[in-house]
Amino acid sequence: MQGFKDVPRTVWLLAAGVFVNAVVSCTFVFVFVYLTGPRGLGAAQAGLIVGIGGVGLVAGNFTGGWYGDRFGHRGVLLTASALGGAVLVVLPLLPTALLALALPLAQYASGVVRAANSALVAVTVPEGSRRQAFAVTRCLSNGGFTLGAPLGALIATGLSYDWLFVADGLGTLFFALWTAWVVPAGGAARPGETAHGSPPGRGGLWRELRTRPALLVLLGAIVVIDLVYRQHYTTFPVFLADHGLDTRAYGLLIAINGGVILLLEIPAALALRRCSPLHLIGTGLVLVGAGYAMLMLGVGMPAAVAMMVLLTLGEILYKTTATAYVADESPEHAVGRFQSLYAGVSVSGVVLAAPLGGALYDTAPDLLWPLCAVLGAAAGATVLVMGAPGARRRARPAHETGSRPRAVAG
Repeated sequence: MQGFKDVPRTVWLLAAGVFVNAVVSCTFVFVFVYLTGPRGLGAAQAGLIVGIGGVGLVAGNFTGGWYGDRFGHRGVLLTASALGGAVLVVLPLLPTALLALALPLAQYASGVVRAANSALVAVTVPEGSRRQAFAVTRCLSNGGFTLGAPLGALIATGLSYDWLFVADGLGTLFFALWTAWVVPAGGAARPGETAHGSPPGRGGLWRELRTRPALLVLLGAIVVIDLVYRQHYTTFPVFLADHGLDTRAYGLLIAINGGVILLLEIPAALALRRCSPLHLIGTGLVLVGAGYAMLMLGVGMPAAVAMMVLLTLGEILYKTTATAYVADESPEHAVGRFQSLYAGVSVSGVVLAAPLGGALYDTAPDLLWPLCAVLGAAAGATVLVMGAPGARRRARPAHETGSRPRAVAG
């Protein structure tokens, strides 16, 4: 654990809160069933509400870091957690007509929390240790979800779906209180200033991004790979069912995904911390594409297991590394905005994956997995080219490198 010595105690405590919250934050898995079951909505109505909720989640990710740069990441995280938790707690009491407003609002708050949490970690941890820090938070988050999904199923079937939302809301409110306790507010940088007291640089976000061409390429590649990656939540279970593999088989594959992450996320971050981030990200994207290529070799559990293992190895390599890379590339006055931009593109598949993948699967099912494999390989190869020795990176001034720990924006 020597490589984790530079991960501050605050980050470990924050990750512990993320774990507890993740255990009870599994309602999104059951929302469609809840709407079409206890709430009595048709599939079209339920799908519309879920789709609007997905837009809310993406919008929250895109804006959470912007709020943090202006008002302080800690304060934004507390506010969004309190708002989202309150909405979820009262949601079972709301009339059905208000669900189209309440669920997207809760999802929007969840997206803000995700972006603000990433930005909070980024400004707390020095460059060189961010991969390890994000690996800790991602591993514990996945661990909580791995426990929470089956627990949520037991609560839904043994008690009621209403208790799922109450538990999720209480868990989110707990996370707000926990964050207020473990993340210090004193000595925080004032909104609109960098941690070292200097005014933010002039020029908008686009100007900052144009000086970082590798980052622009990475963001485009992440949009592509998230569209591919999220097929395992949308068309993949339909594909399994069409070939005689039921929900239990899909559940086993999802468990493999969570288990591999729990086993390898932190060791991989430690072992590969000195490797080029763009090389790791590019390799990860290629592995995600290679996972879907396994489905072209035949239908059955062996191919499905191979697909899930490769996909999981790919996400272990690219997700944590990309989050840390974006933080390392951020100017100090725009850490939140950069994290928010990455957070938004990294969940863009929530909106795009189901309609695009579903349409292709309906019209030309044999083309879906080859296309996913090609897109993954192309996205990965593009990032690898940007990370090649001949591709020169922009030299950054010392105050932008993040080599010193920064004050926590409050």
